[in-house]
Amino acid sequence: MLRAENLTKNYGDLNVLKGVSLEIQQGEVVSIVGSSGAGKTTLLQLLGTLEKPDAGSLSIDGVIPFQLSAKKLAEFRNTSIGFIFQFHQLLPEFSAIENAILPALIQGKTASDAKKRASELFDLLGISHRLNHKPNELSGGEQQRVAVARSLINSPKVIFADEPSGNLDSQNSADLHQLFFDLRERFNQTFVIVTHNDSLANMADRKLVMQDGIII
Repeated sequence: MLRAENLTKNYGDLNVLKGVSLEIQQGEVVSIVGSSGAGKTTLLQLLGTLEKPDAGSLSIDGVIPFQLSAKKLAEFRNTSIGFIFQFHQLLPEFSAIENAILPALIQGKTASDAKKRASELFDLLGISHRLNHKPNELSGGEQQRVAVARSLINSPKVIFADEPSGNLDSQNSADLHQLFFDLRERFNQTFVIVTHNDSLANMADRKLVMQDGIII
């Protein structure tokens, strides 16, 4: 599903990634751990095509995203990649379902088709009773499930999660972690998860440990 070879990234004189190579299979759940400053989030941003590497190559499902035009790369990101962040990034003026369908509307789906898909996901995620609530009316766990629904709305090839349970209490964290594996079983979904949570990291099929810009 994903192959990265010798990815490097510098910010000025700071060498953040020093040649990272990895392969991730379809349906695999991979965690990336390491101390702050190890390069985990930078790696995730490169794999998710949010930033370009200074050197190295990346392919996702056979596509080489950084060879695409800016417009085609944005389209590829919208259709093939899902993101879940520590801070849910929900728009406060929109309801839960309106937040969830935004990537589908950007893709060109009709509002009715997008809402049908979102309603199915909300049922699956156990938040169907919260469709029309604004983010400030939702608990942290519910907000994160809306974010998960948004990440799944376009049936992406791979989902990248950056500290997805970082703002959740222990019970909501455990529920979210189990949800990832339920989604893998249901959709054969591929997950790449940066986390400081040992429980989640150890649940993954593989745990990659980063230190000083490389995988050790």
